[in-house]
Amino acid sequence: MGGALLSGWIESGLIAPRKLVILDPAPGPHAIYAIERGAKHITDVVDIPKSVQTVLLAVKPQLFSDIGSPLGAALSPKAMIVSVLAGTSLRRLDEAFGGRIIVRVMPNTPAAIGAGISAIFADPKVPPDRLKEAEDLLKSAGDVVFVDSEMALNAVTAISGSGPAYVFHLVEALEAGAKDLGLPQDVAEKLARQTVIGSAKLLESTDDSPATLRRNVTSPNGTTQAALDVLMSEVGLSKLLIMAVRAAFARAKQLAK
Repeated sequence: MGGALLSGWIESGLIAPRKLVILDPAPGPHAIYAIERGAKHITDVVDIPKSVQTVLLAVKPQLFSDIGSPLGAALSPKAMIVSVLAGTSLRRLDEAFGGRIIVRVMPNTPAAIGAGISAIFADPKVPPDRLKEAEDLLKSAGDVVFVDSEMALNAVTAISGSGPAYVFHLVEALEAGAKDLGLPQDVAEKLARQTVIGSAKLLESTDDSPATLRRNVTSPNGTTQAALDVLMSEVGLSKLLIMAVRAAFARAKQLAK
């Protein structure tokens, strides 16, 4: 997720690579791209420049207990922490970064191409100018919404944070269905990918609801209706997705403990 935001910042021109410091012992493709263009690369928290005023905290939540305190000891007291860690509460973050401004956010991977959506939650005591700074960092990668509780942020994690994986799995399933009907691999892949891409663009281009767009495709007793009778059955796609987001929501709450 950190890499996706990093890519969004660079591609949008919001932050020049030379103004970035990347702390990562094993940088991924997005980080390497930034480093090759002038970002400073370090592998130890003790090497963080005291001039750093804004920190994007994007590690696996399970690693926070190892890195949190050393990072807190190395940072300037005036640094703002923008955390993308799922399920890691403000209380836990404050234990490591006590006295610093902390903002929790939940972006998603389409941020890498400026098509993401991010949610922000912060303590009401956060100064408006610093909150605006965090908002601007996320706006460069897509839309931004604000939520009023950490529980709501867990729900965002289950919907849009994890959501791209659900969509990609839908593409996998469509591709598998095409191959099951005898279509070649390359044709199956192209049909599945472009169907989802095109449908998303159509949804973006209109104010019509998803339900209206679905009905527009569906002729009574036609082929689409036959498929929807399966997808909208008692144990259908809607129920499965609700179960899926509940599972993700429950996991986010577990991580908070």
